[in-house]
Amino acid sequence: MITTFTQRKKAKAWLKNYRGKRPVFACVLGFTETGLIPNISAAGATPEDRKYTAIADAEFLATGANINFPLPTLVEGASPVLISRAVIAAQELPLFIFDAGLAIAPTVKTKAIALGGLPAKCLSTGKALPIETVLQLFVQGLVWGEKLAQAGAYVILSECVVGGTTTALAVLTALGIDAKDKINSSHPICNHDQKWEVVQTGLQHLEQPATSLEIVAAVGDPMQIVVAGMAIAASRHVGVLLAGGTQMLAVYALARAIANEQHLVWNPEAIVIGTTRWVAEDPTGNTVDLALAVRDVPLLATQLSFAKSKFPQLQAYEQGFVKEGVGAGAAAIAAHLYQTWTQEKLLSAIESQL
Repeated sequence: MITTFTQRKKAKAWLKNYRGKRPVFACVLGFTETGLIPNISAAGATPEDRKYTAIADAEFLATGANINFPLPTLVEGASPVLISRAVIAAQELPLFIFDAGLAIAPTVKTKAIALGGLPAKCLSTGKALPIETVLQLFVQGLVWGEKLAQAGAYVILSECVVGGTTTALAVLTALGIDAKDKINSSHPICNHDQKWEVVQTGLQHLEQPATSLEIVAAVGDPMQIVVAGMAIAASRHVGVLLAGGTQMLAVYALARAIANEQHLVWNPEAIVIGTTRWVAEDPTGNTVDLALAVRDVPLLATQLSFAKSKFPQLQAYEQGFVKEGVGAGAAAIAAHLYQTWTQEKLLSAIESQL
């Protein structure tokens, strides 16, 4: 049910350490106007749909229903929140939802914890977030990372940011990591050229040398800095499963850079990245090579398949649509680790959400 793509020895030790143990699941919501660029993302059929993606996903993640905001209409497929919700509900995982910076406040039903952030401007401006906001969000990440570490044997840190793979590309590139043509997307064929053009425009505004916090302020999004802080703080006490592909590789690289710059105590050995096989094996992205370029961190993937699903919106994942989001891959990994769920059990639980 779980495949390791990089750092196999570290990954094996991590999995052995947390087998049979209950995690806490945190989802950090954010927004960037980068996600409103036409065709930049398939996580919402139109730019207008994408304004509500994170809010709708959070509502479903918390309640299993969408009373205030329907799940967004996608180009193809169904929201990956179905996967995460199925595991959280059936295995009764503690859930925390954070608003790092949304354009529209999440509904009360989502019980989102407001971190006092802001939605980011398009990264092409080179002025995504005020530096003061980035600093505040980082401190909030550190505080909550400590708290989350008390709530489970390990911490799953997930995200929902439409356009987030593009801000990830920008942050990775600014940190000196060769990420060009290696990132993923919600499209069946990754729109590398479009993303790279947006990133290049944004990076032209970045004055060098820049600190990691300045990089986020210029071309990042509010989720990245919060999760970087959470990962640093939580890793001091428990294991951390960064839930995603491209975006979490950027978060890991960011956390490492900040810890080095600010001489912060953390435990990178406690951190792994978990995603879906649709991301790890995507022939139009190159997440494994990106993980190798980032170095140090194990990349794991669930072998969850929708090939035998009776629902066409799930079968769409096998055609390359959607792939990941809202911690779907990590939730599937946790389902197997914690309660040894099989492929059949997991598929049945997910289909019951439709």
